[in-house]
Amino acid sequence: MTPHSDEHERLDSIASRSLYAHEIYLATLDHAFEILCRHLRPGQILELGPAEGMMTDRLYRLDHPLTVVEGAARFCEEIAARCPGADVVNTLFEEFAPDQHFDTIVLGHVLEHVADPVRLLQRVGDWLAPEGIIFAAVPNSRSLHRQAAVTMGLLPFEEALNELDIKHGHRRVYNPETFRRDFIEAGLAIQVFGGYFVKAASQGQLAQIATPEMIDAFCRVGERYPDIAAELYVVAGSATPAA
Repeated sequence: MTPHSDEHERLDSIASRSLYAHEIYLATLDHAFEILCRHLRPGQILELGPAEGMMTDRLYRLDHPLTVVEGAARFCEEIAARCPGADVVNTLFEEFAPDQHFDTIVLGHVLEHVADPVRLLQRVGDWLAPEGIIFAAVPNSRSLHRQAAVTMGLLPFEEALNELDIKHGHRRVYNPETFRRDFIEAGLAIQVFGGYFVKAASQGQLAQIATPEMIDAFCRVGERYPDIAAELYVVAGSATPAA
């Protein structure tokens, strides 16, 4: 047994029943990628925790050097087959020790999964190149659909883990303040805070009624009202950038 064997088993279990490549998530992912591209730094890209690799496929098409770190072996095999030019590393974040720095580091729906997000962000900050950026996105507990669930008695409070959170292996649900707090406590400088995708109903309900045009509009309206959007994002860099 390795020190992190339990975590490897947990990730493999989640991978066997992952839902990230389905329904509305894929429709909103294109908008997340659009936002990321506004801030992307040319050069080396590192993606942590890609799951099925839906964001990886988009990053790969940018034709920048791409390193992907994923703890679930199944996901690594699938990504390596689709993206043969990427460096796909099957390891836990705690075990990853790169010999280079990265210009853009992507954590899409990662921080809600890990045991110690502040410690991870500290490590990620050490991997940044001068003037490099971290792009991170997480679900927002204050999303309209979660607020409605509390009002309807389906959730006890907004940050409570719902059935889908548990399926995905989430350990927490961030609100805007706790999301920003973790970056500040990690010693990182937040350059941009935002949100996207106003979500007034559950994923399953939206899948039955929403058109691609509606989802795109909901994503863009969410940028106007980040505190109640379904997804939050931060662009951050080193607190003391190189002179």
